[in-house]
Amino acid sequence: MLDTAAYVRESLRRLSATQADVFGANGHHFQLNPVLDNMEILAFEQRHGIHLPADYRHFLANVGNGGAGPYYGVFPLGKMDGIHELLNPWSEGDGFIGALSEPFPLTHGWNDLSGKPADELVDVDEDLYEKQFDEFEGRYFNASLVSGAFPICHEGCALRIWLVVTGPEAGRLWRDTRAEYTGINPLYLKDESRATFSEWYREWLNDALRIAALT
Repeated sequence: MLDTAAYVRESLRRLSATQADVFGANGHHFQLNPVLDNMEILAFEQRHGIHLPADYRHFLANVGNGGAGPYYGVFPLGKMDGIHELLNPWSEGDGFIGALSEPFPLTHGWNDLSGKPADELVDVDEDLYEKQFDEFEGRYFNASLVSGAFPICHEGCALRIWLVVTGPEAGRLWRDTRAEYTGINPLYLKDESRATFSEWYREWLNDALRIAALT
């Protein structure tokens, strides 16, 4: 688990006071959203047929429902970045989010580019290129690849961090860089251990405090 909520809030207050030059802070300003009560969290779990990882659940109930955090901050529960608005609710079956109650299908990094047409084809047969590219993207960005997980953070440029909630990988974070055609991969901390929500957040907070100390 993260350190006490009071420690996190005091750390964020210090970061805000020093105007630490931390990536993404111009969006979240080191501010947390209000916490959720247990009934709100339980309703989310029941609606999706899942149990949230204990450390993430603790964060929602005792620290904040998203806000200040790595990159552009942590999404509120059930929301993510949008095209026209900063935060939009997501829904299972919307073509982006998979089925949360199904086990996350990946155990190793994945980047299957088979079927992606060569760039040169567009100059030879544009219609064929577009047909092949649409078929490739339909498979490459299929929501079933991220079943059992939902996005909790946006790095920018459509790169996101996903929290796995179902299956053997539950509690771990994965990095989705399909927008750059580099696949979906396990997220590691600086010590090369697998990232959980609390350790990922702790590492960001400690790094931010070190930046503030140099300000």
